[in-house]
Amino acid sequence: MNYRVGMGYDVHQLAEGEEFWLGGIKLDHSKGAVGHSDADVLIHVICDALLGACNMRDIGYHFSDTDPQYKGIDSKILLKDVVKLIREAGYEIGNIDSTICLQRPKVNPHIPDMRHCLAEVMEVPEDVVSIKATTTERLGFVGREEGVSAYAVVLVHKKD
Repeated sequence: MNYRVGMGYDVHQLAEGEEFWLGGIKLDHSKGAVGHSDADVLIHVICDALLGACNMRDIGYHFSDTDPQYKGIDSKILLKDVVKLIREAGYEIGNIDSTICLQRPKVNPHIPDMRHCLAEVMEVPEDVVSIKATTTERLGFVGREEGVSAYAVVLVHKKD
């Protein structure tokens, strides 16, 4: 079986008055992520990792942040499209391991809902999706609550 690994990293600025979408769900917080789409940093890193594993470039290549059709788009739509692309290329998702770096709000209470949402969008079992969260101990832009970052590693395999 042909296995491939992909990695994704993304960062978004946090600002007052913006909605905060993370892992496909809306968090209640005084700040939200800034971006061309809904700025869901977790979905973006998963998309990049999946595309990278299949040698299909990155999310910006497929969904340009200068294209008005993606302005404010729900990132779950982008994830569904990415999964369709990799499946059309003959790949299936083995597992996803991700980490969200955020000082506030606390992410851990929301992880079960995020896992459920993402698994449903990708049409995979929930145990395929791992989400972890950490602070940066008040260091750097994440620690100062100026932004959010995330990492993801995925394993895909070519279907027989």
